[in-house]
Amino acid sequence: MRKALRWLLALTVLIGTLSTAGAATAAEPDPGGTDIKDRLLSVPGMSLIQEKPYPGYRYFVLNFTQPTDHRHPSAGTFQQRITVLHKDVSRPTVFYTGGYNVSTTPSRREPTQIVDGNQVSMEYRFFTPSRPDPADWSKLDIWQAASDQHRIFEALKKIYPANWISTGGSKGGMTATYYERFYPRDMDGVVAYVAPNDVVNDEDSAYDRFFDTVGTKECRDRLNAVQREALVRRAPLETKYEAYAAENGYTFTTIGGLDRAYEAVVLDYVWGFWQYSLLADCATIPADAATATDDEIWTSIDTISGFSFYTDQGLEPYTPYYYQAGTQLGAPTIHFPHIEKKYVRYGYQPPRNFVPRDIPMRFWPRAMRDVDTWVRHHAQHMLFVYGQNDPWGAERFRLGKGAQDSYVFTAPGMNHGANVAGLTADEKTLATARILSWAGVATPAVTAARPLAKFDAKLDVRDAEREPALRP
Repeated sequence: MRKALRWLLALTVLIGTLSTAGAATAAEPDPGGTDIKDRLLSVPGMSLIQEKPYPGYRYFVLNFTQPTDHRHPSAGTFQQRITVLHKDVSRPTVFYTGGYNVSTTPSRREPTQIVDGNQVSMEYRFFTPSRPDPADWSKLDIWQAASDQHRIFEALKKIYPANWISTGGSKGGMTATYYERFYPRDMDGVVAYVAPNDVVNDEDSAYDRFFDTVGTKECRDRLNAVQREALVRRAPLETKYEAYAAENGYTFTTIGGLDRAYEAVVLDYVWGFWQYSLLADCATIPADAATATDDEIWTSIDTISGFSFYTDQGLEPYTPYYYQAGTQLGAPTIHFPHIEKKYVRYGYQPPRNFVPRDIPMRFWPRAMRDVDTWVRHHAQHMLFVYGQNDPWGAERFRLGKGAQDSYVFTAPGMNHGANVAGLTADEKTLATARILSWAGVATPAVTAARPLAKFDAKLDVRDAEREPALRP
């Protein structure tokens, strides 16, 4: 592997080109003399929600009119929320989506810092307020969402003519990959972080193997013991849960009752720990679950899994994700050999249980197989980054012989927040060099491959966005 990396580093030196633009230090005026806000609002279907100041940038929250069905554009439209972090029309642009709601607070994703560019961020269709009314859920699929991105790109490419790179983390990494599969000519590169790839929904043994070996035996034993103890003490802890729900006005209609919700939260516990925590955080887990108090068990489960999530109120904002998981994306199922069967009543519940029953769902098994096959044989200028201790990386994208200038890297010891900065030195240098090259701002030598913009602790997002429940 080290020899291969040296060869790739040398290759990058040969094909890298010197950036003539340099690293900009402030948002520069449009050379055409038209204010960038006016240019953005001149795009048909674009309207301004808000402009927010940030030093060195212009930041806009916008609505963009999209067809509800890209196959039948005349059948209705909806307003899709996007944001634009504007640096300079001559700089490259990073197209980001997290696969869920879009943040309206200025932020800069890692590739944006690396290339010192602009950033366009998109809210995924059907996440409110970017939801058609009435909502025809059959129009929520990966091709329709990729077509949303394609239309935004076509509209903004005229304003930002330099190279474009798409990126996203977790479900956003999946989204960036699907976009590349359906519209491979749009982007000059793809950086997909911690993107799950559930090719065969009914075969999830990779997750079981992951949980058998992740971290250390001492840490695994602590987590397993707390999870088991929470089910052993189901009766008193469910009484506590009932009081907690009543106090907060929580209901359980969608999942089918408090008992189902309680078990779902508990079974997410071990997964949730490894998704968002580090090995060092094992010290926060009760060392002896059998002698821990009910409050200690409750607090540990609640801190990591979140007892509010499988309520109707917790599930409702994520209905679009669970709809997609149950129709195209797939969802993991794992086993619990450390817990006697008498304590597990439901196991990992399917996405259907987390979506209101009046929304019809049918699973399409070919969707992920198609994307996986395409990536293996046609990936070009694609970088996948995974965390060594992240459960979602157990089923990941892999490259075949047909892939060109594409890479899959794993950040040692990292979780669902894995990034280029967390890679080994050689892989970090190579990944940074390729991103710069794809963006058209490559450095003359790979040894100088480093982010063109200085790190901004307020603007640059590095950690995984912690969310309760089992969700990428």
